[in-house]
Amino acid sequence: MALIAYTEAQLKELARLMRAEAEEDGDQGMLLVGNVGVNRVVGDCLDFEDIRSLPDMIYQSPGGFEAIQESYFYQRARENEIRLARRAVQGDRIHPGRFSLWFFRPPGGCPPEWFGQPFAGEFGAHCFYEPYPGECPAIH
Repeated sequence: MALIAYTEAQLKELARLMRAEAEEDGDQGMLLVGNVGVNRVVGDCLDFEDIRSLPDMIYQSPGGFEAIQESYFYQRARENEIRLARRAVQGDRIHPGRFSLWFFRPPGGCPPEWFGQPFAGEFGAHCFYEPYPGECPAIH
């Protein structure tokens, strides 16, 4: 059963976002981006209190994803990316994205905190950050 409601068109948007943000990190990197996105929809906390759907999350401004500003995001989703997006919405959460709400690519190593949120782990070029326990009960 899916963690969130979605249409096939919205699933394809998530797949495009996952590719645009983390294709260079392979399937696991793209799935981690999907984990963060789904957590933002489920979380109803912190920067994401008004996020209720995949489109709300994908196009959130301010605080959303930089990749939606690139033409690569608007290319058709491929089958592998759609499959990974489906895994994300169905709850296939992996470390360090399991409870993460943020990720970014630093110019150097991962700082221990990012905007006051603790470091959860690193994968590929990205550092992942999760809220403290109790801040977002819906994702913990």
